[in-house]
Amino acid sequence: MSVHLTAPDPASLHPIAGVRLGVTEAAIRKAARKDLTVVLIDEGASVAGVFTQNRFCAAPVQVCREHLAGGQAIRALLINTGNANAGTGNEGLMRARASCAALARQLSLAPAQVLPFSTGVIMEPLPLARIEAGLPAAVADAREGHWARAAEAIMTTDTVPKAFSAQVATGGATVSISGIAKGAGMIRPNMATMLGFIATDACVAPAVLRDMVAAVAEASFNRITVDGDTSTNDSLILIASNRAAHAPITALDSAGGRALQAALTDVAKKLAQAIVRDGEGATKFIEIAVEGGKTSQECRQVAYAIAHSPLVKTAFFASDPNLGRILAAVGYAGIHDLDPTKIDLYLDDVHVAMRGGRHPAYREEDGQRVMKQSEIVVRVVLGRGSASDTVWTCDLSHEYVSINADYRS
Repeated sequence: MSVHLTAPDPASLHPIAGVRLGVTEAAIRKAARKDLTVVLIDEGASVAGVFTQNRFCAAPVQVCREHLAGGQAIRALLINTGNANAGTGNEGLMRARASCAALARQLSLAPAQVLPFSTGVIMEPLPLARIEAGLPAAVADAREGHWARAAEAIMTTDTVPKAFSAQVATGGATVSISGIAKGAGMIRPNMATMLGFIATDACVAPAVLRDMVAAVAEASFNRITVDGDTSTNDSLILIASNRAAHAPITALDSAGGRALQAALTDVAKKLAQAIVRDGEGATKFIEIAVEGGKTSQECRQVAYAIAHSPLVKTAFFASDPNLGRILAAVGYAGIHDLDPTKIDLYLDDVHVAMRGGRHPAYREEDGQRVMKQSEIVVRVVLGRGSASDTVWTCDLSHEYVSINADYRS
């Protein structure tokens, strides 16, 4: 089940010069499913990433941070689904490093030039032998045009693969961007999605790429939530293959930097919103826009209070206009000097509350009309400034409970 989300057309996804993706079936957790992916990166590329802020971060996240900090050029990514290699202690670190070494041997690289990524069940040992056995087939499958195959291979509880592309003109050249992501549950990334990989053939200085990936995550994946849980494995990687025919982008605040960042952010937003649309058991896609705040941070704080409320989310699932639940969430969001008499609430075009109380013209049937829609905009006006921010979420259904109750079965 997903909300207005379809599988990508492989022909719509742009190949990225200097980046090849290969997929195989390694039976990591289940037989006869694509579950092992390699991304092979030509020499001369730049790679940057942001990772989960969960202190109980998974072994592959720890190894990725080590390898990126080590200074060697990253030439390959190794991605498995079915097993998160999280909560596995020193043994998990050893297996993550060993998987990097195994792919490095295939490619005649140093192990530190490989970044590992895992997603799936927590606290189970990574099946290293199955990964090593699958690597030759994954490497042999690698092609620049395999973005759709890779999007399918990194799924766990996702029902639809997630991939988008874009092109933008910069420095007299046309630059291509392609990205894939996975995620449906345990989603409140607080940096990125559970797993996201975006590549461009643009020429970008490494220091600029690091700033760019952080800015892109902040504007996209840091604005979504399905269930308020921050995963142990969240990772977003940005690759610039430096193959496009334009002068290198050496400053984020330049014409080329701004154009590329806008295009990257657009792809990232589509991926992030696709995760919400495919949220476990989701039947509604909900945009929560908070405006009139003193800062964007407090607007986001209010938006997340609404988005994380089980009472709000279940009301949306039931199409029940019990909208006092939204006002209650605004009130407990932690804005200590908030004046309730200045708050207005809207559902799409319906003005529900005015100056903290029910709008005189509001009728419950109007609220229910909006709540029966599969896509809904909640707009809250705080009346205390000019800042605004937006968060995207979904409803909470019976199916969410069923999926997570049966996940390890």
